[in-house]
Parts: sequence; structure tokens; C-alpha cells
Amino acid sequence: MLLALAVGFLVFGAAAGALYYALRPVTLRIAVGPPGSDDHKLIEAAAEAFASESRTVRLSLITTDGAVEALALLRAGKANLAVGRGDLEMPADAQAVAIVRKNFVVLWSPSGLAGKSSKRKPAAKIKEVGDLAGHRVGVIGRTPANAALLRVILSASGAEADKVAVTQFGTDQIEAMARDPTLDAFMAVGPLDSKITSDAIAATARGRGEPKFLAIDASEAIALKHPRYESEEIPPSVFNADPAWPDDKVETVSVNHLIVAQKALSETTVATFFRQLFAVRQVIARRAPGAAHITKPDTEKDAELPVHRGAAAVIDGTERTFLDRYGDYFWFALLLLSGIGSAGAWLRHYLNRDERDENISHRKRILAMVSGVRTAESNQKLLAMQREVDAIISEALACYDDGAIEEEELAAFGLVLELFNHAVDERRAELQAGSLEPVRGAAGGRGLTSR
Repeated sequence: MLLALAVGFLVFGAAAGALYYALRPVTLRIAVGPPGSDDHKLIEAAAEAFASESRTVRLSLITTDGAVEALALLRAGKANLAVGRGDLEMPADAQAVAIVRKNFVVLWSPSGLAGKSSKRKPAAKIKEVGDLAGHRVGVIGRTPANAALLRVILSASGAEADKVAVTQFGTDQIEAMARDPTLDAFMAVGPLDSKITSDAIAATARGRGEPKFLAIDASEAIALKHPRYESEEIPPSVFNADPAWPDDKVETVSVNHLIVAQKALSETTVATFFRQLFAVRQVIARRAPGAAHITKPDTEKDAELPVHRGAAAVIDGTERTFLDRYGDYFWFALLLLSGIGSAGAWLRHYLNRDERDENISHRKRILAMVSGVRTAESNQKLLAMQREVDAIISEALACYDDGAIEEEELAAFGLVLELFNHAVDERRAELQAGSLEPVRGAAGGRGLTSR
């Protein structure tokens, strides 16, 4: 009984521990920056939504100076997730979980302001990307990734990147950039509904004339050579309706802004985070409008940055069920319990060996008493034997109650007892018949004498 209780407590404790482990919230550290940026506001809103809408995953923000620092924390193992652009230097074990937004490259050059007396509409000096050689380009955003992306575009378009001067401006320096007369073209990288890009185009239009949008005709070649980029089109009138900016679709390239995770991060944890992110996306969007751009990564595309297996399983519908993940453990637990049960039975059998031997001895004793019963000379001897057998029966029943002997052994004991009782009945009948024979003989003699 003590062994059974110990095993029961062990199984209950293991089940309770497994349940607690399975249901406890998982806190993921996510690195994002800089403070006050759209990325930081978005992840802040996601952390609040996760805390209020779900008990499964929590987010702990690690604020950094930018995406480069965020990815460095992921590389060092100090963060589970990080937010960064797909064309930055990624950690070797980084994998995509979700697309935060798609950043489009927008290149334009000013057409110049028309003179008061001139009736001709001014034309831009730079009409295509190849004309940028020997000119200066103002790039919005101080990240080195923007300048590197411009060099890729120039090289693919046939312009010598070394002959193009680049000046980078912060997102709070748009007016200063628009007033800079040394700039011949401008570049912005962001979502098509970005207020920063729209404000920059409007500012340059006021100070330098109507924008001429430069098509990146080599976008497909760039996407082929650099899988981190994609060939895209800017739809007409996306930046302004009247006048239409642009007045026709413009070919360009895009780069994804991603939430990335360590490859070693649990498949189950990433799958749960992925489902939860899209489940509360509308809640996040009420706090941070940029959440509307969150999309699923393409698992079929041969991307340079692979999709984490947890997110891919949810997207492709191949996520393993609870039994798929833990079925082997259940079978192992059953085998373990079976082994413990068998070991317990053997141990009980071993500990009770003396009582079993004693039971066999008692059974042999009763068998030996059967021979004595058949030669007993009086009822007093039979009664003494029955009392001895009664004591043996009491001990046998006590052993059975303690589990020392099995039901089969008790049944064998019953057969011997039945044999003993049958022998006692026969001998008692014989003794009784023997006591009546002399009486009958005397009566017969008197009868014979009288006759």
C-alpha cells in the first residue's frame, strides 16, 4: 500500500508539474529601437495587447538605439526576438517570424520652379536612375542600409555608384533637405502610406518644383541577384491625387522589415507567438496604425532569410498537435509505470516469501494430518486436529488480507482443507459406527439366549 501511495503521489506530482509547465505564460525578450520610432511604438502596443488579451505569451521590450543594435542583442543571445530590416547583417541563426511592413524605395528628382513670365512647364534634369552619376542624392534616414541599397540600385542600373554623392538626413530634417540646393535627387525607403515619404515629396515640390519619379527598371534583376529585395510597383496617385504623384505606375524595389527569432527558439513558442500576433493585430492597430502592415512571410519563396519552422508550421497548416509533440513521452511514461508496477509486484513477492513458505508448510501440515485423521482413535483427537487446522486457517486468511499469498494459493489451500474435512467426517462416522457394534452384538446375544 505504501508503495502504491508513493507511485500515486509521484504520478500526480509529475502530471501537476507538466500541466503547470504547459500552461504558464512564456515571456519573450524582443529588442527594438530607437525609442519613439514607429517600430518601438508598434512593439509597445503589441506587448500591451499580449498582456491584456492572452495568457500564453508575454513580451518584454529591450529598447535599443536602432535595428543594428537590436540584431546584435539577438546574435549575443540576450534577446529572443528582434525587429530589423531584411537587408541588414543578420545573425547566422536568425529566421523570419513575421513581416512588420514592406518598405518601398521611392526615388524622385525636382523639375524646378517655373519663372513668373515663363509659360513652359519645367522639366527635370534627371529622368532616370542612370542619370544620377555626377550628382548628389539626399537620402532620408541615417541608417547605413539606405545608402547601401542606393549603391545596389545604381550598380544594377548602369550608373557608377562612386560618382554619386550621398547626403543622409534624419526624419526630422525633411525641410532642411528640401531647401538644400546642392541636391539633385531624393530617396526615401518606407511603406507607401508613410507620412515621412509623403511630407518629403510635398516639401521638395514646394521648394524645387514637381517631382519626377525615377523608375528602377532593373528591379527584377536586383531581386534575382539579391533575394532580400523584391521587385514591386508604386501605384499612381499614391502620394497625391491632384496633381497625381506619380501620374503612372513606377517600377521599384522593396525590402521587408521583419520580426526575427533565434533558430533554436522553441517551435511551439514561435507558433504560439505567431498565432497570438495575428489574433490581436486589430487590437494593436487601434494603438499603433502601423500594425495594419503586419503580414505573414512567404514560406514557398527561396528567400535568403528562411522562415522559422514554428511560423511556417502555422502558415502551411502542418503544425503538430499536442499528441504529435508529446505522444512519445506518454508512451514512455506508460512503459515506465508498467515497469514500476512490475518491479513493485516482484518486490512484494520477494518480501512476502517467508509467509508464502509458511503457507506451503501449513498446507503440507494439513495434508499430513489427513493421514492422522484416518487413524484417530477418538473424537477428542479429531477435535484437537480441527482446532489446529482452525488456527492455520486464521493465519492463512491474515496472509491473504496482507497480500502475502495470491487467490490461486488460497484456492489450493481450500482444496486441502476440503480433503481434511471430508476425512474428519468419514472418521467420525467410523468411530460412531464402531461404538454401536458391541451394543448391537449384546442385544443379539440376549435375543438368541431368549430364543
